[in-house]
Amino acid sequence: MKKILALAAVLLLAASAAFAQLGTGTVNTNLNITVIPEAALTIQTPNTSLTSPGTLFSNYTGTTNFTYFVRTAVSGGVSHITLAVTTDFAGSGIVGPSVGSPLDAADLLTYVPTVPNPSKHGTSTVPSSAVSAALTSTAVTAFSTDARTDRGGVSSSVAWTLVNDPDYQTGSYTAVVTFTISLT
Repeated sequence: MKKILALAAVLLLAASAAFAQLGTGTVNTNLNITVIPEAALTIQTPNTSLTSPGTLFSNYTGTTNFTYFVRTAVSGGVSHITLAVTTDFAGSGIVGPSVGSPLDAADLLTYVPTVPNPSKHGTSTVPSSAVSAALTSTAVTAFSTDARTDRGGVSSSVAWTLVNDPDYQTGSYTAVVTFTISLT
């Protein structure tokens, strides 16, 4: 029995020495990725207050700050940021601002975007003058093919102006504006 155990120990020792000699090579692996177009934005001022400077019937103004991140395709890829008033100011039976339905032409809500070019590559195209905001989507900017930002994104803003109509009833009003960033 001792001889069998001694023989088994010798065989195991020889096998482990042979295995150790075989395991001294190196093996490589390839890491593959496909980088795809992506876009995102964050709103820094989720509750933008429109205020009047105190002069009689001066327009209400305010600014929404946001940061965008974009990587468009090298060929044929573009990205857009749009906004839409998705919930109007006016409530049922209330005489307040209305940029939806029914649209009151006197209640003009306009915006001027400030959207710098992507920080790494590409361009952004913004409207050259104030744009009316309404319940339909309107463009804030478009990004060119192969547009890329750095990790921190690009700080941008939309400056709002709402006509101060003397016909408004006093009170607080809220409209919801939805920003959308998309890739095509």
